[in-house]
Amino acid sequence: MRPVAPQKDGPLANEDITSPDVQLIDAEGENRGIVRTRDAMAEAQEQGLDLVLIAANSQPPVAKMLDLGRYKYAAQKKAAEARKKQKVIEVKEVQMRPNIDDHDYETKMKAVHRFLGDGDRVKVTMRFRGREMAHQDLGMQLLLKVKEQTETVAKVESQPRSEGRQMVMVLAPK
Repeated sequence: MRPVAPQKDGPLANEDITSPDVQLIDAEGENRGIVRTRDAMAEAQEQGLDLVLIAANSQPPVAKMLDLGRYKYAAQKKAAEARKKQKVIEVKEVQMRPNIDDHDYETKMKAVHRFLGDGDRVKVTMRFRGREMAHQDLGMQLLLKVKEQTETVAKVESQPRSEGRQMVMVLAPK
């Protein structure tokens, strides 16, 4: 059992470039035309830089002279900044019963509006126990009431549907 060679991440650089010729862009960003890869590598090493493949699929491949460590660091910082800016949308759940009291209902609706305001999806679950199963129409009416009260700030992603002993509706922010 031979150990597997570690995979290099990032663009191909220096000796990893297999193409005989490359379209060379120097450190100042000027196009030098098509150059032999060996000559381009020697020139980059003279300047204390690396030859990095920028566009590997073009004909011939495009290579640029730059500091590979600095390039990787900048790419890593850029990726971290992009991750920091993205918002992960969560699905928050609000559970109710069909015979919920007015104040309890208002409290649940405040939570629904807060979740939607934060940009999260809301799963409204209506739970039925015992004899409540005989009156699923009351649960449906309550879910439709929730839908009406949130139609200005949310769109219904999935209509109220029955799943065994519960009814489920998903709301998403507009």
